[in-house]
Amino acid sequence: MNTVLQALNHPIRRDIIARLQNGPMTAGALAEAYDVSKPTMSTHFASLKDADLIEGKKAGVSIIYHLNITVAEEAMSALMGLLGGSITSPQTQMATPEPTKEEHS
Repeated sequence: MNTVLQALNHPIRRDIIARLQNGPMTAGALAEAYDVSKPTMSTHFASLKDADLIEGKKAGVSIIYHLNITVAEEAMSALMGLLGGSITSPQTQMATPEPTKEEHS
């Protein structure tokens, strides 16, 4: 959990996670969004990979990153548990039916 929190301690890394929620992206496309050097971006990617928050796959000369949903959800769940709350995944929310009027009565 500490590795995840350390990885999320930087605004660029949090933004990378937010961007990858929309789907996989190449390292180059992600790097274009920030005014930092390639070595700095590599450090950010390495930190997120070390925390298992993202995974990268080689595609020719590019690396395509995607969000590791399971680890991200587990980290959020653990954090919310510490704060006394709970979190459910979008899949769980979709699988849970809304109560009907009869169930409210």
